[in-house]
Amino acid sequence: MSVRAFFLVLCALLWTASGPVWAQDKDKDKKDPKSESKSAGDGAAKDTICESTHTVQIGGKPVEYVARAGLMSLKEDKEDPKAQIFFVSYTRKDATNPARRPITFSFNGGPGSSSVWLHLGVLGPRRVWMDSNGFSEGPPYHLVDNEYSILDKTDLVFIDPVSTGFSRTIGEEDPHQFHGIEEDVRSVGEFIRLYTTRYERWASPKFLIGESYGTTRAAGLSGYLQDERGMYLNGIMLVSSILNFETARFDEGNDMPHILFLPTYTATAWYHKQLPADLQGDLQKALRESEEFAAGDYTRALLQGDKLTASDSAMVIGKLARLTGLSETYIRQTNLRVWIWRFCKELLRDERRTVGRLDSRFKGVSADAASDGPDYDPSMAGIMGPYSATLNDYVRRELNFESDLPYEILTGKVHPWSYKGYENSFVNVATTLRDAMNQNPHLKVWVASGYYDLATPYFATDYTFSHLGLEPELRGNVSIDYYEAGHMMYIHIPSLVKMKADMVEFIDSAVPKR
Repeated sequence: MSVRAFFLVLCALLWTASGPVWAQDKDKDKKDPKSESKSAGDGAAKDTICESTHTVQIGGKPVEYVARAGLMSLKEDKEDPKAQIFFVSYTRKDATNPARRPITFSFNGGPGSSSVWLHLGVLGPRRVWMDSNGFSEGPPYHLVDNEYSILDKTDLVFIDPVSTGFSRTIGEEDPHQFHGIEEDVRSVGEFIRLYTTRYERWASPKFLIGESYGTTRAAGLSGYLQDERGMYLNGIMLVSSILNFETARFDEGNDMPHILFLPTYTATAWYHKQLPADLQGDLQKALRESEEFAAGDYTRALLQGDKLTASDSAMVIGKLARLTGLSETYIRQTNLRVWIWRFCKELLRDERRTVGRLDSRFKGVSADAASDGPDYDPSMAGIMGPYSATLNDYVRRELNFESDLPYEILTGKVHPWSYKGYENSFVNVATTLRDAMNQNPHLKVWVASGYYDLATPYFATDYTFSHLGLEPELRGNVSIDYYEAGHMMYIHIPSLVKMKADMVEFIDSAVPKR
């Protein structure tokens, strides 16, 4: 199975007519579950939400909160509902003034991913237990209280887009009407409007946080919510950002990824001790040298193409070998252009090991050491099991939502994904974000990048934001923080600790002091 197929193809059952079966009181000495109804509108069935009360220690202080897990119906005007969105929300109980209490809407990417990663990895009151480096010790897996949750600063709403998690279309509705850049933004945006209205949060400071393709969604929502719904945001948090797809698509004739991935190749080689001695002692020194070469001599060499002289080619080959841990012979054979899958396989080929794409600290076994690419992504294999098992247990046993449906952690059912509006070009929603910031100059943006992320490399993100085209007075509205981990940097406990502090600082900066 190819790596791409591993990401996208996960078998699941179809939506059944019976729908979810709601749990009654369970374990009353630990929680106080109940059900509430919120009208979906005239003529529509009511949505049932499972509610329970819990307490978590955050920063050494108790935080009591209400958890809600359930489905919310989406429809257009007076039409029958077309789909139901599954969500989990957490609201702090002792917060009495919603105008002062921030609310953050969270989602992951894919396309085809549920919100489980940000939910149980960094933001929510419970998190998946892994060792301090983010590696699993094997099943069975379990959750622990998340002392680094952001719930002490903001209420949280985790959204599963249609066909992910428990979210499904209703009846004979075609799910593919929700599977596309524009369609996805509209449906998630409508859910945010509905939730904000029903739970009376229009006066609250509002934030979005997305990861991976979720950052693409967040940028699209910044325009949609503002232009179509009059909803102005205080801040957007982008974790492992991808706004301009040209920076990360290895296509013939597109040299940009080769330039922008190079510093992450260097970080990966440093982690696995494949760099020369003078670089191996200091990661930051290695990264600075790699960044300068990538933006300088390497860019000039690739622009020259076949006009590059033999002496200049030899210089570039030697430098690439120094910064990647690959042999000069191999780099010469690639025509100075090492595609990501080749790098993941080649770096540790002599050990019959491959490195991860989502997190290049992870190593996997190579069944065929002579093949051109890895059999699977060892970083995805290392985190899928823990997150899948704990979410399926948590949502039913602690949040009291019961259903025989499979919870779609990461599904290929959303494909083919519609890129309508971007045919014959690379997707670039950075322009949408820029326009939203121009119209709402109070909008702040925070970006989290991992040094070992080969899915959305940090140098590509830097490039995107340095080319956003913001006026000088707005450039200070963007802040970027870096972590010594990968795509899900929060699985690494030191990065999780830093991430919590960085998010608190960002939220405080984006909420007016009055």
